Amino acid sequence: MAHKSCHRSGLPGSMRPLLQLFVLVTFVDGFGIPLKMSAQPNAQQQPSTPHTSGSNKREIMFYNSLSRTKDVFEPIIPGKVSMYTCGPTVYDYAHVGNFRAFLTYDTIKRVLLYFGYNVDHICNLTDIDDKIIKRCNEQNISLMELTHKFANLFMDDLKALNIVPARAYPRATDHIPEMVQLIQDLKRNGLAYQSDEGSWYFNVAEKEGYGQQLVTLDLAGMKKRSGSETAGAIRGTDADEYDAEKVGVRDFALWKSHKPDFDREDATWDTEIGRGRPGWHLECSAMAKKYLGDTIDLHAGGVDLTFPHHENEIAQSEGSSGCRFCNCWMHNGFVNIGAKDEKMSKSKGNFLTLRTACPKPDDVRAYRYLVVSSYYRNPLSFTDAAMGAARGALKRIDALRTKLDGVLEDGGFISEDGVVDGVIAPVVTEQLEKFDRAIADDLAMPRAAACLFAVLKAAEGEFKRFAKETKNAEKDGDSAVTVEPLDLAGLATVNHALLKMDEVFGLFYEVPSPMKDDSNGSTNDAASLESDAAIPAEVMKLVSERIIAKDSKDWDLADSLRSQITQLGFAVKDLKDSDPIVSRIE
Repeated sequence: MAHKSCHRSGLPGSMRPLLQLFVLVTFVDGFGIPLKMSAQPNAQQQPSTPHTSGSNKREIMFYNSLSRTKDVFEPIIPGKVSMYTCGPTVYDYAHVGNFRAFLTYDTIKRVLLYFGYNVDHICNLTDIDDKIIKRCNEQNISLMELTHKFANLFMDDLKALNIVPARAYPRATDHIPEMVQLIQDLKRNGLAYQSDEGSWYFNVAEKEGYGQQLVTLDLAGMKKRSGSETAGAIRGTDADEYDAEKVGVRDFALWKSHKPDFDREDATWDTEIGRGRPGWHLECSAMAKKYLGDTIDLHAGGVDLTFPHHENEIAQSEGSSGCRFCNCWMHNGFVNIGAKDEKMSKSKGNFLTLRTACPKPDDVRAYRYLVVSSYYRNPLSFTDAAMGAARGALKRIDALRTKLDGVLEDGGFISEDGVVDGVIAPVVTEQLEKFDRAIADDLAMPRAAACLFAVLKAAEGEFKRFAKETKNAEKDGDSAVTVEPLDLAGLATVNHALLKMDEVFGLFYEVPSPMKDDSNGSTNDAASLESDAAIPAEVMKLVSERIIAKDSKDWDLADSLRSQITQLGFAVKDLKDSDPIVSRIE
């Protein structure tokens, strides 16, 4: 099927002066799909940290979920990367499983910045969907009140984890016109239809290649069910993927018509295509197009989003524009918890918010290290042992950095010609090269961490050597014994290497205190009723251990931990599908 040349579209006039346009028309991967005119923001829109290495851009390999292989990453415009990532649904606190995805996005971006790329990153906020409407009704608050509260708390958590901000965090409710236009484009191309009740659906049968992009569906085996079998017949679910009025069982909702028995006035819009609200999948296609253009370089998300969300994004975006939507797709694995090593999720009721799981600043940094030092595509077990090991690693790193600061405070240890003698410098040079190769090899962060600790070990060895020789000289009392001084030049190269590596790891920072939650709205999370800052770290640690014990069905341990919490003057109230409420006993 022939594709037209793609051009930048959807840019409001106010944005045009901020953009530099770069035109590149070529053909990629043998598909014969012309790439579009792309736009990149000017330099002041880019994050100020971390600093790029200034080195020549190394060939980077990423595992591409689209090709199912590890491919050389080649952005449309050399040196410039357009990156879109799926953000949270802001009706509750994000949990530590969610933050694995956001830390993976951060690692991808930091690696690209490290190698000198200019990264234009957009991350959406879903602020309208069924769960949000349900929570607003439960708490009798407005949609804006609920979603703004949790969007702000999400931003606080991103800062706590030292995540480099995206250029923008667009909200779905601010982009209704763009979504309506996309539906109209799909209708024009024969890919969208309106049901008798007024909802709009994507016509999957008319989209060539649907279900064969990021997944391989058995389309022939998917038969249309009768009306009594469709999930749409059960109105309580109000599911995007099912409706009694739609034509094909695989069709998914683009626009959901207003239902007086379910929808709210503040979650409904009057538009050219009817009164209603957008389906979940639509917002990402519309916002990626608006901010980054028809074709983007990189899209990332959790592996659970591969289907249907990302497959549907591809169908919507390519069906409306006729252009390839994204050249590289990256997906991170789950965070598992408990004795059964189950996926952490709100639906299972086994999740922990960042504030509950990591009550101390060092816990937050440890969680960052735990995630960033793992291989992003593999499952990650969140256990006390894993967190303990991460804390131990950080303690060792921090201890060495303190020693380095003490002996290198005057600086000037490297000669003007840059030549450094001694045994440390060659180790540092070798490990920095290995580090670069590791992070460029599909984010092989366990190898990168090994490089960091090899450099650490070289410096620790030098400090131990000097301490031992000094102790022996003092013990012998022989003033003639010469103690070889510290290799300050070598230690300076270690300090430089640690700072370079931290451009990717992002560990050397002070965790900011979370903003006090003074919203009038309530939530099922413990932190909404009493600030975590008001709850002693000892209590929060016991609460976290009790949640894990309950998930493992160790009821005796859970009861024992509750008793300890009570003895410390706090009560725990268990809730379904959420963290427990922790409150001070009056």
